[in-house]
Amino acid sequence: MSMAKRTDPRSPAPHIADSHEMIRVHGARENNLKDVSIEIPKRRLTVFTGVSGSGKSSLVFDTIAAESQRLINETYSAFVQGFMPTTARPEVDVLDGLTTAISVDQQRMGGDPRSTVGTATDANAMLRILFSRLGKPHIGPPSAYSFNTASVRASGAITVERGARKAVKATYQRTGGMCPGCEGRGSVTDIDLAQLYDDGKSLNEGAFTIPGYTGGGWNSRLYIESGFFDPDKPIRRFTKKELHDLLHREPTRMKIAGINMTYEGLIPRVQKSMLSKDREAMQPHIREFVDRAVTFTTCPDCEGTRLSEGARASKIKRVSIADACAMEIRDLAEWVRGLREPSVAPLLTALQQTLDSFVEIGLGYLALDRPAGTLSGGEAQRVKMIRHLGSSLTDVTYVFDEPTSGLHPHDIQRMNALLLRLRDKGNTVLVVEHKPEVIAIADHIVDLGPGAGAAGGTVCFEGTVEGLRAGGTVTGRHFDDRAALKETVREPTGALRIRGATANNLRDVDVDIPLGVLAVVTGVAGSGKSSLLHGSIPADGGVVSVDQAPIRGSRRSNPATYTGLLDPIRKAFAKASGVKPALFSANSEGACPTCNGAGVVYTDLAMMAGVASPCEDCEGKRFQASVLDYHLGGRDISEVLAMSVTEAEEFFGDGAAHTPAAHRILRRLADVGLGYLTIGQPLTTLSGGERQRLKLATHMAEKGGVYVLDEPTAGLHLADVEQLLGLLDRLVDAGKSVIVIEHHQAVMAHADWIIDLGPGAGHDGGTIVFEGTPAALVAARSTLTGEHLAAYVGA
Repeated sequence: MSMAKRTDPRSPAPHIADSHEMIRVHGARENNLKDVSIEIPKRRLTVFTGVSGSGKSSLVFDTIAAESQRLINETYSAFVQGFMPTTARPEVDVLDGLTTAISVDQQRMGGDPRSTVGTATDANAMLRILFSRLGKPHIGPPSAYSFNTASVRASGAITVERGARKAVKATYQRTGGMCPGCEGRGSVTDIDLAQLYDDGKSLNEGAFTIPGYTGGGWNSRLYIESGFFDPDKPIRRFTKKELHDLLHREPTRMKIAGINMTYEGLIPRVQKSMLSKDREAMQPHIREFVDRAVTFTTCPDCEGTRLSEGARASKIKRVSIADACAMEIRDLAEWVRGLREPSVAPLLTALQQTLDSFVEIGLGYLALDRPAGTLSGGEAQRVKMIRHLGSSLTDVTYVFDEPTSGLHPHDIQRMNALLLRLRDKGNTVLVVEHKPEVIAIADHIVDLGPGAGAAGGTVCFEGTVEGLRAGGTVTGRHFDDRAALKETVREPTGALRIRGATANNLRDVDVDIPLGVLAVVTGVAGSGKSSLLHGSIPADGGVVSVDQAPIRGSRRSNPATYTGLLDPIRKAFAKASGVKPALFSANSEGACPTCNGAGVVYTDLAMMAGVASPCEDCEGKRFQASVLDYHLGGRDISEVLAMSVTEAEEFFGDGAAHTPAAHRILRRLADVGLGYLTIGQPLTTLSGGERQRLKLATHMAEKGGVYVLDEPTAGLHLADVEQLLGLLDRLVDAGKSVIVIEHHQAVMAHADWIIDLGPGAGHDGGTIVFEGTPAALVAARSTLTGEHLAAYVGA
């Protein structure tokens, strides 16, 4: 029977389920957003632009992505929700048409030494299965190839109750791949005893030189009153046993000064209290001590591979799993491609796809054993992307935070292709971005502004790229800005000589970096720029190095506390009011007793989501009411902390509140383009670029003669780049030497001298492919950077 033909030429009415084509946001007020209402098309690429601090992240991450995540969490049982991070509903009236949101941000990956590029993706797990099936000799299951799993053996009796009880002898055994020498860390720590104590002194004479062990505190009393040795005898005259008891004794319960305590040798005690902590989270004086006292050396047992002898001996085609993880990923991909083994064909295909994704995304130069904590923000973001590229999910909202951060113009084209590929699979892609190359491929653009902070938070433009160019907004006006090459370049006053640099992938590099000028080091991602500057320039008193690593600090830390601005402000208030400065600190005597100076009160609702609500007593001001009765120039301390840098600079500049020390710090914050930041805003809310510029402002007060900056344009709008170039020029004109790692063509064009590394990434990089002026680089067009710079300046 033939199929009935359709005679009705009209298409049927669209199904109601297909009518939800938009994500609708109505009345968003998160952070500085002023009642923003927009509609974002689904299954399209939407780019959010606007100057730094205009509210892009507040809209995309803190409103849309946060609410999607919160709604997903609510679908789990109350029991599971009890273990999840709890978030309050964002400040927004209506959010409609949301889909599952996956945020791919630039937060650095875990700093644990056992976390590597391989363990952060699925690559390591797949390799372990591959070796457990094909490795010769066969040493055990996949866990036998894991440096995070220790080998365990146990034996004993278990009682089985079946009618009459009977004891059964049992042995338990697990084969792990962890090197027993370094416990899977790849390096062992050696402690320099000379940094722990002065062996010419006795304990009573204050022999200890460890922070916290000097003076008469409990740490030193524990040893002095233990009775294991004579506290008046110099340490160098201790017997072998006494020295062992002082340094290595196992934990022992005993009474010391009439109190039950646990005595433990000095070395394990220092290791637990100081060495097991994240170095970045330490107070400066403790970090200084650890850097002095501890040396990290490659583990002699496993030669830094982290793996046991058995795991290193088992091989496929003469390659062990340690060799495989040490290869650059593009080489490993080729090796896997050459394996022909039908029994594990599906596994080889999956592994191949994962490794190819690394290469495609421009990370082929990494190795799987690279510690995850050493990746830059941009690299970490791209590693996170790899999980999603092979995903079968569609109709997902992917949210990216400046995915081109740390990418050379050559790599940006690849990133664009990936963003479009995610969109073409049927996903909604939302990107916060400043680079014109990415804005140009958008289906839809939302431009926020017009200014930063309180002057931003409104939608200035919605539409296409052509509309943006003609629209007259700040982004539209600067969209086609191109920095011109300088007519004349400055003459260097000297040179920083680097000889035989071999850090990471550098190939015995000799280079003279000119001093007294603006020198830019460039090259594709992974070509060796950071290795050259951070690994080869001596970090002595004359070099100020400013990177984008996170600033460690709690929610109580803010720009005022970080830059030291709060000290002169507190002193000025104290002087004007005749009371002590500690009253004007929310972390000290002036704190509101209800919220302990945090400004918010956390209510733990056990199984349900906890809630943070503004403190009712101080209304979020963080200070007790009596402190707010004291004024300086007509303002109380909470009003001053709520000012932006620009307002505060004016306030402390002259008049009743004239405070030169505070004004100097605020001047520097405005210089680096942070005029819109509120001086009391928690540091945890700053972006990577803002953090770096805050560090730069702090370091500008130092007496250093050489500044090394790592991509200072990260997170900067096209309009702000001009201001940054002006600041770099002022630093050079003041007699400083400025060396910048940068991909932004405007900074390259503005340089006096360019050093281009390459030609590729990883083992294809590590050499200097060009040294000279920007004009010479454009004229030669001999490198990838030269070609892109020539196209940029229209040469």
